[in-house]
Amino acid sequence: MQIVKENIVFLAVSIAISAAVYLCAFLFQKVIEKYSGRKFAAEKTKVNRLVILAMFTAISVILMYVDFPLPFLAPSFYKVDFSEVPILIGAFMLGPCAGVIMEALKNLLMLVVKGTSTAFVGEFANFIVGCFLVVPAAVVYHFHRTKRQAIVSLIVGSVFMTAGGVLLNAVYLLPKYSELYGIPVASFIGMGSAINAGVNDIYSFAAICVGPFNLLKAGIVSVIVALLYPHLSRILKGNH
Repeated sequence: MQIVKENIVFLAVSIAISAAVYLCAFLFQKVIEKYSGRKFAAEKTKVNRLVILAMFTAISVILMYVDFPLPFLAPSFYKVDFSEVPILIGAFMLGPCAGVIMEALKNLLMLVVKGTSTAFVGEFANFIVGCFLVVPAAVVYHFHRTKRQAIVSLIVGSVFMTAGGVLLNAVYLLPKYSELYGIPVASFIGMGSAINAGVNDIYSFAAICVGPFNLLKAGIVSVIVALLYPHLSRILKGNH
């Protein structure tokens, strides 16, 4: 019963955090609409938006299978994948709210296809840290949809993903993973100190291992999106 209770509490908190992230994306989207005079819903028909969401989500799920660890930065259960590339492009097309929806759908589909090996903590972490990258990047980009602004937005998103990932891992995700999966926090610290001797507690683990890992992951994704931008710019701006 205690395990069930802990899982229910984790699920409730995760839903609350996810709703807060979507609310932030929604409010920023309204600000962008007021600032730019554009209406996100009016730029594409409802059917087209659903098709685009489904297409980029499907590509993102496929790309999640292409992953690899960075053992010189973080323990092997942290893996780089390219699933944020299509989601970023989709958010650049449809707005920050669409980015949150695609992140959620991607992880729900992965749960259906693969199940969970992390007591759902890994899936929630992938969702929320992905949103830290996608939402700020999409918000910044939509104020001025230019190549320069796209680069700035990717930098801003990378900073948010790095900082937010460090904070959330240290305060909530790693302790919760330890609690639900039965792995002592000391095990994480031991894994981190084997990579970098400066790791001596959960906060230094997050700062020294998780931070650089997320920064490099965000950098790789951002470079790919930046390279693709010149070929996608007309589509992103709706000029078919």
